[in-house]
Amino acid sequence: MNDIEIRISNVSKGFKNTPALNGVSMNFHSGNLYGVIGPAGAGKTTLFRLMLRLLGTDGGDVTYFNDGRAVDFDDFRQHIAYMPQSQSLYADLSVEEHLDFFQKLYSIAPDEYRRKKAELVNLARLDKFLDMPAGNLSGGMYKKLGLMCALLRSPKVMLLDEPTNGVDPISRREFWNLLHAALQQGILVIMSTAYMDEAERCSQVVLMENGNVLGVGEPRDLLKKNRCANFDEFFLKRGGVQHA
Repeated sequence: MNDIEIRISNVSKGFKNTPALNGVSMNFHSGNLYGVIGPAGAGKTTLFRLMLRLLGTDGGDVTYFNDGRAVDFDDFRQHIAYMPQSQSLYADLSVEEHLDFFQKLYSIAPDEYRRKKAELVNLARLDKFLDMPAGNLSGGMYKKLGLMCALLRSPKVMLLDEPTNGVDPISRREFWNLLHAALQQGILVIMSTAYMDEAERCSQVVLMENGNVLGVGEPRDLLKKNRCANFDEFFLKRGGVQHA
């Protein structure tokens, strides 16, 4: 697996008269799980859409690096897997039909596909639901299926926009098992969340509020530096409103 870096340099973005990002900077490196943490309106989704070139910046740069060399995004796009907040699967296709579809889409060799499929189905605990249409899955199972489809292609970067929002605690735990499986493959995983307890499970966090970066680093170090027991306390001290 190559050394991948995404460098965000002084990026700004606004919509009409409303600023969404105010000159934010941060770096993401492969083999880490980053949490972009903050309440609604922090700028998390806007940041992801800029990284995916779904939006253009008003200022600043988003640059991808492969083994230390800047690469053209159009050449790197195929190595990125993205899970948006909105539903993105096919309601009429079963769990197994989704996996088969993405095998063909990504041209995965049959032997490799069988191995990956068995591993992912076991981690997600969806072995008893292979025949169930995606439209009938619970919210947690639906999100796990989306992540499984993304992991089939062995991407180098995964961008997950609030993937555990509205997911039950058991499914959240199984979802995290899938994330750690991705980390073991050396994938750069970046997820946004408003769940403060998830921040402490990340290797690095970017704390955001109202389009600004409040802190970047290891969760434990940031909490110690700001004399907070947890990230709920961190945002409460700043007057941020959190969503459970």
